[in-house]
Amino acid sequence: MPSFQQFRLPDAGEGLTEAEIAAWHVAVGDTVAINQTIVEIETAKSLVDLPSPFAGVVSRLLVEEGATVEVGTPIIEIDTDPTGDAPADAAPGVGPEVPVHGPTSDADPVQAGAPVARHASAPGEGDGAEAEEPGGAVLVGYGTAAAPTARRARFTSAEGDVDAGAAGPEATDAGAAPVRPATAGPGASRGSTTPAPAPSAAMPTVRPGAVPTGEPAAVSGRRALAKPPVRKLARDLGVDLDSVVPTGPGGIVTREDVLAHQAAAEARVLATYPADDQPWLASGTVSPDGRQTRVPVKSVRKRTAEAMVTSAFTAPHVTVFQTVDVTRTMKLVQRLRQDKEFADVRVTPLLIAAKALLLAVRRHPDVNASWDEAAQEIVYKHYVNLGIAAATPRGLVVPNIKDAHRLGLHDLAQGLADLTSTARAGKTTPRDMADGTITITNVGVFGIDTGTPILNPGEAAILAFGAIREQPWVHKGKIKVRHVTQLALSVDHRLVDGALGSMVLADVAAVLEDPAQALVWG
Repeated sequence: MPSFQQFRLPDAGEGLTEAEIAAWHVAVGDTVAINQTIVEIETAKSLVDLPSPFAGVVSRLLVEEGATVEVGTPIIEIDTDPTGDAPADAAPGVGPEVPVHGPTSDADPVQAGAPVARHASAPGEGDGAEAEEPGGAVLVGYGTAAAPTARRARFTSAEGDVDAGAAGPEATDAGAAPVRPATAGPGASRGSTTPAPAPSAAMPTVRPGAVPTGEPAAVSGRRALAKPPVRKLARDLGVDLDSVVPTGPGGIVTREDVLAHQAAAEARVLATYPADDQPWLASGTVSPDGRQTRVPVKSVRKRTAEAMVTSAFTAPHVTVFQTVDVTRTMKLVQRLRQDKEFADVRVTPLLIAAKALLLAVRRHPDVNASWDEAAQEIVYKHYVNLGIAAATPRGLVVPNIKDAHRLGLHDLAQGLADLTSTARAGKTTPRDMADGTITITNVGVFGIDTGTPILNPGEAAILAFGAIREQPWVHKGKIKVRHVTQLALSVDHRLVDGALGSMVLADVAAVLEDPAQALVWG
């Protein structure tokens, strides 16, 4: 007998209580091995691949893609003994209680004699009785590919559109079961290809000249009805009159209809223009007038919002600023880019700023601390996990380089490269973002001079590294063009007073102004 095992959603890290099913990597009927990746989930912090704890054949996907489920919820069922005898009453090719996932339609192409398995409850709910419906195709979650659906023919009557229940041969996609045209009856022309209606649907009578109100002329195949002033208005506005939905008596297009159509078109352009290259709008719902898109707050963005609110209203922020000449740092960057020892890594000014901050923390270790509210204690860290704020399509994440204080310049550059590439790919794990001690946010990549960054929760300081620009600067008593940037350091004033914060920022600026200072402090 088959042996079915259900895999429950585990805690992906740090006590997270829920996750979204981002993508299934297996389908019903697939054979899986232990530790094979079967699903990608999106938590409040990152995308995580989950391996299978069982070996066998996938019998059911219990949760649809895009659904958010709590930890402990069964998400997949695997038959760990697929060679066992199937139940006697099981239909050939139909798995045990396979829920129907995704959008379905009664217009699915049918194949005579093929059984259809439908679950009595919604996907992910309890077991339900299956019913076999003759004349359907086997629907198995994300498993066997269904034949392309054929659009139903629509018949227009004075009462509105009526679905005929089948599509003619010209509307049948390749591979779909063809539907024979109806036999010509009395009064029908020879060779008519009018689609046959469903047995339960009565053929409506089309009255000549009847135009249903609320349907554009382009849909009904008739010329739009409108008075001359309305036609002129449509021409002046560049509106296709046949595409306007009429609301006037007898299906006539009114002046208000034309103006509403133009406003809706402009709103749709405004709403859909950024969606082409802004994936964050894809999960949203566009308002009827097209002027708004509402996107649920979840996953990384939700966690980021909660963390920032907590940080802003629990830690008293103080920010200090300094403008610094970084011309020598820029020369060092160019020299390192030409050094064969750094040929395999990307060298940027951020690398030097990160090294400068690590040296400043070494000289002032009390800035590397956190406030334990529950225990009413200050926790001083004897290690530096250097966080780098990264903007990704999923929101802001702050992964950190573990034990960055132990790394040389080359290894630090490699750590920065690995961290940013992983974040951009959306593969940052909860562990990568856990236990950060101090953070850098590089606002300069966006052309921003400086800002007042909000502390990453649990940390006492965050450095904002601004854009580097060529500016007139007094150098050795003369005005010269130099590379200049601005630094901003926000601190938790419970842990770091103004004097300590200023000394830390001054040390960072000193190394950026003269990288040789790092040899003295290193």
